Amino acid sequence: MSCRVDAEQLFERFFLPLYPADARADLARARAEDANPARNPSILAHLSEAAARFADNARTLFDADLALDGSDASVHRLGAALTRVHRDRWMAEGAPGTPDSLLFNAVVHGAAYVGACIVDGHGGSWGVRRPLWESVVRLESRAGVADLTVFHWWLKSLADDALDGTQATLADRYRAHVEVPRARPEELPVLVAAPRALPRLKQPRYDLLHKYLKAHLPELRDLGADFPTVERFEAYAFRWMDFLVLGGGRMVLCAGASAHGLHLFWMTAAGFEKSAFFACDAFPDPLVRLEGDRIVAMTSMSGATRVHEMLWWGP
Repeated sequence: MSCRVDAEQLFERFFLPLYPADARADLARARAEDANPARNPSILAHLSEAAARFADNARTLFDADLALDGSDASVHRLGAALTRVHRDRWMAEGAPGTPDSLLFNAVVHGAAYVGACIVDGHGGSWGVRRPLWESVVRLESRAGVADLTVFHWWLKSLADDALDGTQATLADRYRAHVEVPRARPEELPVLVAAPRALPRLKQPRYDLLHKYLKAHLPELRDLGADFPTVERFEAYAFRWMDFLVLGGGRMVLCAGASAHGLHLFWMTAAGFEKSAFFACDAFPDPLVRLEGDRIVAMTSMSGATRVHEMLWWGP
């Protein structure tokens, strides 16, 4: 049986040998230090060229036309195309730890492409690092100011856990850190015209979830392409699931308790929007309620009560 691949292994084998010696010696400093304080436009142009090169080479990399037009939708198409078959082919072409590695080139150029989507589509700005592929994108949103480590999104998305569906994909990270914080939830279309209390689903199997929605939330016609797969949903082994109508009917929150913690899924008229997870004890049961425009989740960890608060459209 072949060994499983994680993000750290990919980094150490394919990327770390190509770092300057001083950056290898102090990665934390290299990742924090601005390598372009004067905002030299020629350095920023290299990032734009790398993004364009990735879009131009995508058909060869993926054996398909992903229509990489710089849109948010293109990042979702790209995320869906990141499969184990492609990763393993890239790993096999070119010597690891050299500029000839196809995996190295796909990731560093792909990181530039996703970063360019954030810069051009959401008003982000590049924070240049050394080496260049460690560059971050600074994004301002309702959630505050964040430096997005797009290169590391790629590494994590090519790890086996992400490819198996048990960890966040590239599209998941882009949605959570770019699309959701920059969204205007008050402009979402109304999903539930007459907000109402909804009963608990006591046996949250995937087939019973569909029957529940048909009976109690017929307005939600589609869970969306990014809702957990049947296998992933069943693996959670939910004990129960509650449903809350949010934002005057613009969203529905699905809150499920598993043996490992509390899972939250936000749904809009377009289906799955995003998720959150809070590790907690199985007893006492977690509690989720709506207080004004805020969601309050109460959990217990090692006997101590924890309170998690967030706005109705989520973290």
